[in-house]
Amino acid sequence: MKKKIGDRVTSIILPAIDGSEFNLDSLQGKRYMISFLRFASCPFCNLRINQLVSGFNEFGNNFTIVAIFDSPLDNLQKHAGKHKAPFPILADRKNTYYKAYGVERSFFGMMKGMIARFPTLMKGMFKGYLPIIFKGNLLTMPVDLLVDENGVIQTAYYGKDEGDHLDFQKVKAFAL
Repeated sequence: MKKKIGDRVTSIILPAIDGSEFNLDSLQGKRYMISFLRFASCPFCNLRINQLVSGFNEFGNNFTIVAIFDSPLDNLQKHAGKHKAPFPILADRKNTYYKAYGVERSFFGMMKGMIARFPTLMKGMFKGYLPIIFKGNLLTMPVDLLVDENGVIQTAYYGKDEGDHLDFQKVKAFAL
């Protein structure tokens, strides 16, 4: 079931790209965004991670991001490790938390994103984010959740297509 404003977050414990185990409870008292992404080699997802890494210093000191991919850890390390993110990037290969948070799959959303966001897709591919290896589901739609210091969801953004994410400026406004 989709999460909505006012819901408490569901506990998340997953392997992180750096080999450690991440526990969402470690963020208690801090604002953060949980971002559910697609498979590790997705050009849209890697562009989004690139954007978040590049702008991370704009979010202030009491905010972080938790990025979760629909991929096995080894594949995630291969494709997303180059970002050197200052926030945890996690692998949910069994889709345990994708199900718990109501992340949807949509053939129409995948096709819509490929067509409507074709220039963005090409930009990602030219940056080297080539979707050659598909370890994850192609139909997964992105989700961005803004969570307050008490673990309560303040914004629940469920993407309409494969490249549809919460606007960076809205994330920044929440962070500060």
